[in-house]
Amino acid sequence: MSAEARNQVPSDRGQHLLRVLIQRYIRDGQPVGSRTLSRDSGLDLSPATIRNVMSDLEDLGLVSAPHTSAGRVPTPKGYRMFVDTLVRYRQPGDTEIRRIQEQLRGQYDSTSLMGTVSKMLSEFTSMAGVVTVPRTQKVVLRQIEFLPLSEKRVLVILVINDTEVQNRILHLDRRFSASELVQAQNFMNEHYAGMELQQVREKLLKDLEETRDSVNQAMRDIITVAHSAMDEATNTGGGYAVAGETKLMDFAELSDVETLKRLFDAFSHKQLILDLLDRSINADGVRIFIGEESGYRIFDGCSVVTAPYHVDRDTVGVLGVIGPTRMAYDRVVPIVDITARLLESALKQSN
Repeated sequence: MSAEARNQVPSDRGQHLLRVLIQRYIRDGQPVGSRTLSRDSGLDLSPATIRNVMSDLEDLGLVSAPHTSAGRVPTPKGYRMFVDTLVRYRQPGDTEIRRIQEQLRGQYDSTSLMGTVSKMLSEFTSMAGVVTVPRTQKVVLRQIEFLPLSEKRVLVILVINDTEVQNRILHLDRRFSASELVQAQNFMNEHYAGMELQQVREKLLKDLEETRDSVNQAMRDIITVAHSAMDEATNTGGGYAVAGETKLMDFAELSDVETLKRLFDAFSHKQLILDLLDRSINADGVRIFIGEESGYRIFDGCSVVTAPYHVDRDTVGVLGVIGPTRMAYDRVVPIVDITARLLESALKQSN
């Protein structure tokens, strides 16, 4: 291994050639050979010298050589160096910014707004756009109702913050009669209406412990039912809007049937996408997951570019783009960033 490889950081020449290689590979999707690099780099280097530099970059794990080609392709580690230190980001032009502002203007329903944003992200990047629905900062229980269903199931109807109605289905250990459920809802509405859901959940658990020896089994069961309802309500994450999943079929590296099946399965599993996006909820600006950095094998061939968005300094959601690792980071990252900022402005105006 050369001294350059042993130092673990490419020379300026090596970094320049890595940048040129990645830019070319992103554009064409084909392994990049030394003659192409010699022509594109603008450096007066022989193909033999470039091959030596490529060997050093390969030793560092920044590029790899597919068996079917003498050219090199970037590795996730190479992409990571590229996005952290080498890429020259291109800010969206005034025309693009105005298009985003115009599409966001006048939309006050959070669901339709998120749908618009996800479609815009997909349109501007030709990849999948995802946006989590804004989290309500204060979630207050106004009223609760329990209705018996078949078997041991109960429908819970929650009135939140005066206007929002949520429905939950509980699967309980035993069948509860209609009268027992009426008793439970009366108990809840009398003692817990007006409290935030998380407070209700915690107080129910505390009350259950404190009254365990002083109330009968029926009342304990009622409190348990109520606690189950709050547990379900507070642990169910918000939704998200996604657009452009089928555009991933246009990328050769993601277009085989098995890969597409896994990706579409991931999009259909709400919690997986939400968990991934929630990892960026406290990020300071744009965050990029390259390949296995996402922590989900299903996205090993993908990169996920995310940014949180805020309302009154509170982080309320995350938006992002999912595509192949071979994405135009110089364009995608600024688009995700500016869209998050413009969404914040739209939400501020709607409030």
